[in-house]
Amino acid sequence: MAKIPTSPFAELGPKTPVETGTVKRGIYGRYLEEFTEGAIFEHPRELTIDRSFAQEFATTFMEANPLYLSAPYAQAHGFKDLLVSPLMVFNVALSLGVQNDSEKALANLGYYDVQFLKPVYPGDTLSAKTKIIKIDDKGADKPGIVHVRTICLNQNRELVLQYERKIMIYHSNGKPKGTPKPVIKEAFFPETDSPVIELPELKFPKGFETSTWTDTYFENFAAGQIYIHQNGRTITDEHFPWTYRVGNTHPLHYDKLYSSGISGPMGGEPVVYGGLVFAWLCGLSSRDVTENVIWDLGFTEGYHTQPSFSGDTVTAITRVLSVKDRGTEFGIPAGEVHLQFIGLKNIKANDAFEKFGADLFLKENDKKKHGKEKLPEKIFEIERKILIKKK
Repeated sequence: MAKIPTSPFAELGPKTPVETGTVKRGIYGRYLEEFTEGAIFEHPRELTIDRSFAQEFATTFMEANPLYLSAPYAQAHGFKDLLVSPLMVFNVALSLGVQNDSEKALANLGYYDVQFLKPVYPGDTLSAKTKIIKIDDKGADKPGIVHVRTICLNQNRELVLQYERKIMIYHSNGKPKGTPKPVIKEAFFPETDSPVIELPELKFPKGFETSTWTDTYFENFAAGQIYIHQNGRTITDEHFPWTYRVGNTHPLHYDKLYSSGISGPMGGEPVVYGGLVFAWLCGLSSRDVTENVIWDLGFTEGYHTQPSFSGDTVTAITRVLSVKDRGTEFGIPAGEVHLQFIGLKNIKANDAFEKFGADLFLKENDKKKHGKEKLPEKIFEIERKILIKKK
């Protein structure tokens, strides 16, 4: 153990002249011209997910699946401990990348090919890296689009999550730039175009029959079913600390001086970070569709179609697109359910279904070609695949 002598120190401020020419201002994020196709960002900071943090996320975001709440339940199913919620893993991976990827972004345009490849347990430490796939530069006076792939690694440098997203970003156009860390061309970046899910040997234990409802097993799902989730969730200013708790550094989500200086629908009050909205919406559906999920197979092509703010109440609707029996491919009898997931705000899910019907399930960007108006109450849309155990 190092022992360093110390003593009280004198105050220097009153006697030290102020040098107004030696000011440093930390400016973070990148403008469009600061991105290069093929560049890799090794994001600063790692986050160790301890048990209390994992369980607080699962309960705050209304998860009903015992895999994220009960260690004995998860262990009895073959996992070494309770699982960290996939939505928490996703939020941490996305948030750690904000400082390099999107802290100067005008908007997050969508998520693509979200794939959870390995369990994350309490005590694991997560880090993230991003590769720039493509840059669509529309000119100096228009925002461009940066297409990125982000990977999330655990402390053993194992790939636990991979996804892509598109970000809308302006050129600097004379605004001061920061000094982001140099990109690394040859960084360790174990992406894969042939993803493989690595799970322990799963088990189907006895004695946990009352841990979940009896109508959320694979056999209870059929293509065409629509689930109108009955409860909403009012978002409060709790979103401020949660934004930084998962590592997101974009001031749009917690700095009113910043957000009030933005014009348009994203300006005024701080915008709720979309990953949190995503998690709350999934939580609202959990009792109806995911409490018997044994593995989250991922998400594809989803969008935040409207921003959310403190005080908004979010609600959700799910439609079953297809079901597929996977036999014992994953070690226990289970099946795959493909879902379409819709998020709403400030309208009850029942009322939205009565008011809009089938129009809810049309993608918002496709409304024009169908001769229909976009829905201001609709805030999110994505498709999801889940693996659900049989009875």
